[in-house]
Amino acid sequence: MSSIHLRLLLVATLVLVGFVGVTGWALESAFRDASKTALQEKLQSYVYALLAAADVEADGKMRLPEHLPEPRFSRPDSGLYAFVITAEGKLFWRSRSSLGIKVLDVLPIATGQTRFQRSDGVFLFSHGVEWEDDSGTNQAFTFNVAEQVQSFDQQFSRFRLSLWLWLGGLALALLLVQAIVLRWGLRPLRQVETDLKAIHDGQAQRLRAVYPRELQGLTSGLNALMEHAGAVQERYRNSLDNLVHSLKTPLAYLASVLQDDSVAEEQLRAVAIEQLQRMDHIVQRQLRRAAVAARTVLASPVAVAAITERLLATLEKIYAHKELNVMRSLNPAAMFYGDEADLMEVLGNLLENAFKYAKTEVTVCVDIDDGLLVTIEDDGVGIPPEQWETVLQRGKRADETVSGQGIGLAVASEIVTLYGGVLEAMEAGEGGLKLCLHFPDEGSMPVPGA
Repeated sequence: MSSIHLRLLLVATLVLVGFVGVTGWALESAFRDASKTALQEKLQSYVYALLAAADVEADGKMRLPEHLPEPRFSRPDSGLYAFVITAEGKLFWRSRSSLGIKVLDVLPIATGQTRFQRSDGVFLFSHGVEWEDDSGTNQAFTFNVAEQVQSFDQQFSRFRLSLWLWLGGLALALLLVQAIVLRWGLRPLRQVETDLKAIHDGQAQRLRAVYPRELQGLTSGLNALMEHAGAVQERYRNSLDNLVHSLKTPLAYLASVLQDDSVAEEQLRAVAIEQLQRMDHIVQRQLRRAAVAARTVLASPVAVAAITERLLATLEKIYAHKELNVMRSLNPAAMFYGDEADLMEVLGNLLENAFKYAKTEVTVCVDIDDGLLVTIEDDGVGIPPEQWETVLQRGKRADETVSGQGIGLAVASEIVTLYGGVLEAMEAGEGGLKLCLHFPDEGSMPVPGA
């Protein structure tokens, strides 16, 4: 069964049917037991009425009247019968309602004992008594009152019919309400399906409806995946355009040299090698940019402190001759949600520039502040404020940057921008350069390249 709605409705139906069945059985049993108890008490009260109506004959023996307070005992075939048997099981007395009816084969019981049973189509209550006549002789009797089960069964059948009609009606009503509730509750999923179909048909670019909290993670992930796919496609298209545009100049220059008959063979070879190296550099650079933009939006978190410590240990060995004082404050809880290679590319460029241009001191801080915050500070010559935006410009090529720190900063700035982060340059306290790198939280990080 592929429908969630039908699955939930089926489960709810099975649970409801089970609950109604158990409830109906419990109510039936309770009503049957209560009715039997009430019938037993009623028959017992009739026995007590017979005992109260018993009189003494002239010879001191027990005598029961022909007419009893309960009219049904006097009406033949009324369904209510009474009879008394002796200790030997012989019939001693019977009510007029039992005339013409075979008396039940009932065993006598001991004095003071009672017995309630269903036998031969009647409910029978028996009570053992002992009667003392005038001579002081005790004689045991068993008083019996019986009522036909027909009235009891009819009453129980009426109750059962009414009970199951009500329970069945309530079950159907609850199923209807459950179906409506499920349809209403699953409406956001159908909305997601509708929105996805609209995207598939080209009528929309993303899921734009307002979804419940439980679906926001799913819809946000789907939007991120779709935006990422679009961004990657756009990035590759731009990379190809840039590649074509960048290759035009060396190709045109190489073609012009080849067409010039005055160019010597050695000069031609040198020009060809130079232009081929330049084209190879352009191709490699464009491929690297495209690879950065193609990272997954569902990357695992990367511990920033550990990577920073590894880079610092390497750079301290490389620049050991400068005897720099490296101060670090690394929060182990800081995480980067992206490709580890991209993070190492960014931090490696920034830290290498700091080590390269620092005079005596480098300060590195990794912390959490509405996302990942990394600050790198050196006491070198710095960069003039009017050139900060220039060296951090996205997509700046190596041959277009200023000398020194501009190359690494431009590369790092491009990668940071692809991840939705911000890289800012400012003057350090010692006159050097301070770089602040901030990546947003995972949930609010935009798709790289978008």
